[in-house]
Amino acid sequence: MNLLKVEARDNRFKWLDHAPVKPAFLGIKVINDVSLATLADYIDWSPFFQTWEMAGSYPKILDDVVIGTEARVLFQEANTMLKQLIAGNWLSNRAVIGFFPAQSDGDDVIVYTDESLSQPLETLHHLRQQNIKAPGRPNYCLSDFIAPIASGKVDYIGAFAVTTGIGIEAKLEEFERDHDDYSAIMLKALADRLAEAFAEYMHLQVRKNYWGYAADEAIDNDQLINEAYKGIRPAPGYPACPDHTEKAKLFKLLNVTANTSIELTESFAMYPASAVSGWYFAHPESQYFNVGKIDQDQLSDYARRKGIAEEVAARWLAAHLHH
Repeated sequence: MNLLKVEARDNRFKWLDHAPVKPAFLGIKVINDVSLATLADYIDWSPFFQTWEMAGSYPKILDDVVIGTEARVLFQEANTMLKQLIAGNWLSNRAVIGFFPAQSDGDDVIVYTDESLSQPLETLHHLRQQNIKAPGRPNYCLSDFIAPIASGKVDYIGAFAVTTGIGIEAKLEEFERDHDDYSAIMLKALADRLAEAFAEYMHLQVRKNYWGYAADEAIDNDQLINEAYKGIRPAPGYPACPDHTEKAKLFKLLNVTANTSIELTESFAMYPASAVSGWYFAHPESQYFNVGKIDQDQLSDYARRKGIAEEVAARWLAAHLHH
């Protein structure tokens, strides 16, 4: 059972009347070649073990009674390659970030060219939870975390794209020539972990410096991994914004391909695969959530807002349609 789209909107998260923090700059900034040794410190190892189909979280998995020994060997071999990768500069990395004035209009976020808010640059379309909530729990949509037009306030939204996969092909070809599948899989897994680490590192820089809304933040790596900080960085295609096609707008806003060499495939996957992109929200109450299943009424409205055929929207959101 779902709420009607109208009922879900009525139960939205109410934007707090707080003063939005202005980023240190507006527009785009490219960051080249952060040291891989720096990024290695931000690796979250738990998903690395999942890549190898080992269930458990790091570091507990290393002492697991069933797979602990195997996990320790894998971890040791991963760190050996990580050291080689850093020493030999096997991979290059690049990031682009951007901040833009924004306001919300219902479930949409309007991005503007400047703070006069006179010229819309892009409209980001979001989806709202329609499931029935416990009393006092809102039906979230990402637009809820941006100041509504009616507030008269200038708010901001950020965007980012990072990759640590530049140069990976040459190394993978080398392993293939040696018929060394294990090393190829290991390198891909490490490049993916480094990309996520880069996203984590950049988000920290954004919170403390580039946006500066949490300039005095002091948290350790475990707290980083557990997201014990203010603000979120949801990625198009993930639970809070499940429509992959919105990635095209992010790529256009940041001129991602020219600035980082990351390309979007026809299915909106990123190439090289060791890449992460998403939005930055700074609202102190912003949080991750799962849109969950949406009904026909929201699908129709979403397709109308995006200016696309309903069947096209249905195809991209097939996994999220409530039947």
